Amino acid sequence: MTTDQSPTEQRQQGLKKMSEVYGFELPNLAGDPFFEVTVDHLFADIWNRPGLSLRDRRLLLLGAITAQGHSEIAEIQVGAALRNGELDADQLREIAVFLAHYVGWPAATKLDGVIRKTLAKDKKK
Repeated sequence: MTTDQSPTEQRQQGLKKMSEVYGFELPNLAGDPFFEVTVDHLFADIWNRPGLSLRDRRLLLLGAITAQGHSEIAEIQVGAALRNGELDADQLREIAVFLAHYVGWPAATKLDGVIRKTLAKDKKK
């Protein structure tokens, strides 16, 4: 827990950051241990640390999840990056090209597919 914060304040800070990261409001699933740790630690503490912008963290996260082959999570992150204006279509495509050289073509191909799918959905809106 962040110092000088009550558990309730920490939860509110985590929910606020989580909504900022994903670009939409999320419910408080109190009583769900995994959700509580995610909100209270990952979002209230880790995503709020100084030194990196939200965009910086998103770029790192896209690299990590691409390297691990988690295209389902990449879809969430690509959509959030677009909604939040952190990355545009050209930058997202460039990320896939760049990562292909570091994490391998198969993993980057999955990311490229996610980017294309997300951009196509975005154009239909």
